[in-house]
Amino acid sequence: MNTHAQNSDTTAPSVIRLNETVVNQIAAGEVIERPASVIKELIENAIDAHSTRIDIVTSSGGKTMMRVSDNGHGMSVENLALAVERHCTSKLTDDLMDIKSLGFRGEALPSVGSVSRLTITSRIKSDESAWKINVSGGKITGPSPAALSEGTVVEVSDLFYATPARLKFLKTDRAETNAITDVFKRVALAFPHIRFSISGDDRSSLDYPATTQFDRLTQVLGKDFTENAMKIDAGREGVSLQGFSSVPTYHRGNALAQYFFVNGRPVKDKTLLGAVRGAYMDVLPRGKHPVLALFLDLDPHMVDVNVHPAKADVRFRDAGLIRGLIVGSLRQAISADSEEDGPLTSRAGAEAMMGAFKTQQPVGGQGFSGYQESFTNAYRPTSREAQASKDWARPLDQAPQSYGALNESQTGFDITGAPSGNVAHEISETASSDFPLGAARAQLHKNYIVSQTEKGLVIVDQHAAHERIVYETLKSGMENGIPSQLLLVPEIIDMPEEDVNRLAGFADEFQKLGLEIEAFGPGAIAVRATPALLGETNSQQLLRDLADEIAEWNSAEGLEAKLHHVAATMACHGSVRSGRLLKPQEMDVLLRQMESTPNSGQCNHGRPTFIELDLKDIERLFGR
Repeated sequence: MNTHAQNSDTTAPSVIRLNETVVNQIAAGEVIERPASVIKELIENAIDAHSTRIDIVTSSGGKTMMRVSDNGHGMSVENLALAVERHCTSKLTDDLMDIKSLGFRGEALPSVGSVSRLTITSRIKSDESAWKINVSGGKITGPSPAALSEGTVVEVSDLFYATPARLKFLKTDRAETNAITDVFKRVALAFPHIRFSISGDDRSSLDYPATTQFDRLTQVLGKDFTENAMKIDAGREGVSLQGFSSVPTYHRGNALAQYFFVNGRPVKDKTLLGAVRGAYMDVLPRGKHPVLALFLDLDPHMVDVNVHPAKADVRFRDAGLIRGLIVGSLRQAISADSEEDGPLTSRAGAEAMMGAFKTQQPVGGQGFSGYQESFTNAYRPTSREAQASKDWARPLDQAPQSYGALNESQTGFDITGAPSGNVAHEISETASSDFPLGAARAQLHKNYIVSQTEKGLVIVDQHAAHERIVYETLKSGMENGIPSQLLLVPEIIDMPEEDVNRLAGFADEFQKLGLEIEAFGPGAIAVRATPALLGETNSQQLLRDLADEIAEWNSAEGLEAKLHHVAATMACHGSVRSGRLLKPQEMDVLLRQMESTPNSGQCNHGRPTFIELDLKDIERLFGR
């Protein structure tokens, strides 16, 4: 049999126009992923209708019923009929980049109606009655007169009954309920002036009255967050960034409690997540994530929200500007003065102190970089003290004997009257009020420095504190340029052409970090120098990792992260160790350096370096 001849006689299939129902079901596959997707679209419609109250009811995780009611401006009978047709919207002009509403595609309602039973009842104030329209599996019935005082009620039942295969991909009722709750909270955070409520037989009811942004954060994220939050308020080149982010000592095991909003739209964006990770890199333990709610406002033409039909992804015209604004603002807040412009410190007062004693959870202390200027003006160290300050940045075995640690035969601090030159540090009563961290009075368990302040006392972990000081010294050196380690013979690494192009585009940034590369033909990279700080380096693996990172994030954080990790390791091993006895003068030098060091409230592993206890709370413990 001549197979070729047989195939050549076969008639090519005809191109046909899909019917509207099938088209809507295809669109629903992108827009309506799960019940939470429906809730998101309906809430956005209610907000765009200028509602001041939105009530949501669900059943069986939204699978059997979802109802969203609002008191917005409603729809006329003519607009109601158009609203369930594809690509009909009142929110979009001819300029697709000039989007100032949450919805704009005109796909949500017809997509929902094509895969479920949809009922919309709406009334504008000028109409004598409300109107109702039904869409069941894509089939439209109505509009017909109905009863409703004002606004709109949208009810969706039997989700995916028209496409049963989609039901198999839904999760348990509890998982779908949780997903709806997450969407509900994200939108509620963005619009605190609207009252939101959600209830149903599958959940505990939530009611968020209209309030301020700060109080809405408390409603949604809890009082613990707002008591441990830093206010963010910054702007650059027409972009405004506001919100709140947790202090480094308040964190979670995942990033689910990170909320981002762009022009009021809840989004999940890799650029924003990466910026937050970079900002907290130095101050959080590995595997921990801050809690935050950040609101970006910018010209709609600077961001594309039409990347995906679900509208959860965005693309910034200048991603570097956005990343720089977020990283800079968060790092500045972390380093800010905790009493003036900085964080709302973790629980103060007797409750905090009792918690510190009972649960061993440190409180307070986010760094004292804000005191640097006052410290410089008020504190003039002697030449000997100045030399001691320099010695703190040296490895321990290089410290001069005159200011070295007490040897093991020396005793600790003796409160019975030992000579001041040995252990009892004689300081005037006013000295402790001159500095934020006070004056050192004792060393306990060969690791904890006890300092007296004007308002109470401070307990410092000497190793953690010095680790941060050394780390910041190394970082400063990195910012001023990393020495390169020239290779005797350039290393040629074969790579795909697209990776070569990506890496070559960041050659200038790499050179600042001590890595010198250049394209070597269309499919190879020549490595001429590597960062001296990294020592012996697997250049091939390093470049492949960097290329992958650039492809995913359009940035080159990997090398810097590796350098920071090396610097952190060096700081840990080069710092004064736990178990070393310190002279009183050494302890005071350490305190003064902490006051002038950024992020001194945490070591570079994210652990606190000190806790502060208020005198009033100490007296309360003793019933005074």
